[in-house]
Amino acid sequence: MTVKVGVPGETAADETRVALTPPVAQRLINRGHEVVIAAGAGTGADWSDTQYADAGCAVVERRRSVFDLSEVVLQIRSLGALSDTQVDPYREGQTLIGLLGPYNITDQTLDVLAERRVSAFALELLPRIGRAQSMDVLTSMASIGGYKAVVMAADTLPSLFPMQMTAAGTVTAADVFVVGAGVAGLQAIATAKRLGARVHAYDIRPAVKEEVESLGADFLEFELETVETATESGYAREQDPDFYRKQREAMTTAVGSADVVITSAAIPGRSAPTLVTRAMIEGMDAGSVIVDLAAEGGGNCEPTQPGETTVYDDVTVIGPTNLPATVSHTASQLVANNVTNFLDGLLTDEELEIDVTDEIVDSTLLTHDGTVRAPLREGGVDGE
Repeated sequence: MTVKVGVPGETAADETRVALTPPVAQRLINRGHEVVIAAGAGTGADWSDTQYADAGCAVVERRRSVFDLSEVVLQIRSLGALSDTQVDPYREGQTLIGLLGPYNITDQTLDVLAERRVSAFALELLPRIGRAQSMDVLTSMASIGGYKAVVMAADTLPSLFPMQMTAAGTVTAADVFVVGAGVAGLQAIATAKRLGARVHAYDIRPAVKEEVESLGADFLEFELETVETATESGYAREQDPDFYRKQREAMTTAVGSADVVITSAAIPGRSAPTLVTRAMIEGMDAGSVIVDLAAEGGGNCEPTQPGETTVYDDVTVIGPTNLPATVSHTASQLVANNVTNFLDGLLTDEELEIDVTDEIVDSTLLTHDGTVRAPLREGGVDGE
């Protein structure tokens, strides 16, 4: 049976990604489904309307037409993931899949979706199980964020990353300190090592030490008492204020000796913990760089301004809020695969079937069949 899949494109000013690329759309079409895409939806990711048309998609001029014609709507960011509170014109019985910002969705918005009998899936809530790995947009985007953070830092730092021995003298390698060894942190470690830096890393979860060291970095161990360092999902668990105070004291030396600091500790639905204080930054050399990957949640560094680059005590503090969108072509390729893998899980013999007893469906389904479900999972410090 044919399922009509629609891609209306993104409305956020900083969003250049697209939820479906022409090659992935063509795979759906080859299986008998229809794909409708708004004109210009892929432009920011360097996918033209002609490429979509050549893949067999129906390209429509009006964004509204995508909602009118589709059974399943695929979006990168929608609802609580946007600052705009206006709800797109989802129609009766439609299925929505994307990053919906479930921790920020208002009750009013959920009620609107329920009244329209929309089945809304928030991919941020995917459970950390093997079967969901191919659908995990957050992991895909965290990997890109970790890579891009190091590239930004290398471009900003007034020194080279690798050691070089030249006739004019020896250039010492840059010292990079990565705080948080989740997906983003591990990718940052790997990228910094490939660029020739000396890399140190810290995470409250002792279990990640082996992964850090396997990438060639030194794992810093602080003598701190922690309570259940990881959630059942594998995220680092939020600790009490006294722990973070002692942690900051232990981190002072590591931050002060670093040329570059990358932080990536975020708490879903809550403000990011402050891990790097102004006092720590004052101990860094002039020209040093900090990239705060938790900026969207307020930041791990005291001077961080979300979406801005600031200078504090001659140290550049970068607070990106959507790094994957700066690598939009690759990011869109990964998102398209993640989203269609999720859609595949909802199809039985190519027919849409929402089984609320399935763990993945149950975890991510916010509204369905006229009911608000909102299954927000337990939050923890996400070192990604």
